[in-house]
Amino acid sequence: MKIQIAIADDHLMVVNGIQKMLSVFPDIVIIDTYANGTELLEGIKQRQPDVLLLDIQMPDKTGAKLAPQLLKMYPKLRILVLTNFDSVFYVKKMMGHGVLGYLLKSTDPKTFTEAIKTVYEFKEYVEPALKQQLEEKTVRANRQSVNMPPLSGREKEVLQLIADGFTTQEIADALFIGFTTVENYRFNLLSKFGVKNTAILVKKAMQLGLVQ
Repeated sequence: MKIQIAIADDHLMVVNGIQKMLSVFPDIVIIDTYANGTELLEGIKQRQPDVLLLDIQMPDKTGAKLAPQLLKMYPKLRILVLTNFDSVFYVKKMMGHGVLGYLLKSTDPKTFTEAIKTVYEFKEYVEPALKQQLEEKTVRANRQSVNMPPLSGREKEVLQLIADGFTTQEIADALFIGFTTVENYRFNLLSKFGVKNTAILVKKAMQLGLVQ
């Protein structure tokens, strides 16, 4: 039984390279290619692949926006991200959206086909080097968070909005609470994290994986 693949990437050289790389594997067949998100959303209505190779950086719609949309419409679709973004942040972001795999475009044929076959079986696969970084970051975060006091649900909301660049008044408006209440939350967060200003607060929260 052949694994049917679709490619969503706006770089023709990349698509041609993938086609050439996979042409020597008889159990994998490319059935469709798409140059942008709009083409992908329209084309996949007609025919769904087993595995979709999805680039993050698309000209009209990002892979981060396309992935959850596609998985909502086609729950059995397996998505393998194929990107140049060598970043643990993007690995966590995309896996959080429900994709099963994350691979760099510089990967070798053996790793590439292994990733496709793993994802086809509804198992997760992350680029080996990135997987190691992800595990190390998780261990560090766990160690750092051992002595950190727990945050309430509201504190987490305020923290995320601070990280997103919202002002105190904007946070108050968004959460329907008073300006002074937000300032109290901000002060409490600074105290709990043991930092002196908002910039360091956001940096530490990102290191701990509490905000994106």
